[in-house]
Amino acid sequence: MMSVIIETPAKPRTRKQANLEKYGWLFMRISGPLLVVLVFTHLVVNLVLGEGIKAIDFAFVAGKWADPFWQVWDLAMLWLALIHGTNGMRTIVNDYTEKVKVRAALGTTLWAVCGLLILLGTLVIFTFDPCPAGANPDLLASFCPAP
Repeated sequence: MMSVIIETPAKPRTRKQANLEKYGWLFMRISGPLLVVLVFTHLVVNLVLGEGIKAIDFAFVAGKWADPFWQVWDLAMLWLALIHGTNGMRTIVNDYTEKVKVRAALGTTLWAVCGLLILLGTLVIFTFDPCPAGANPDLLASFCPAP
């Protein structure tokens, strides 16, 4: 008969770290299904119910983002996707990086890039001008005043 020895898993160094891991795990389980709903609804509305990929242009996005509902929808999708992906990468880094300093540097870099992308994406969504001055009138949304 062969005996199997199961090693005791490494315990987090502090209770605070254990709680962070728990909340990270919970976030992944909640954000994953929510992202599936957000993304598939986004795809159905933009590609299936409309005229397909050929209809997506500047005017389409301008018209969509003129409605605060779609701004919030796209913002939620952006934030959840970036945080979900970054948390997943953090888990991979924690699993495969042995040196504490390298792990800390990679984790800090991941979250800094995530924060920067969230900031830039949020600015794009909320500062987007659907009727920019000097734009080709054929490309503008129908609600833009004629120049």
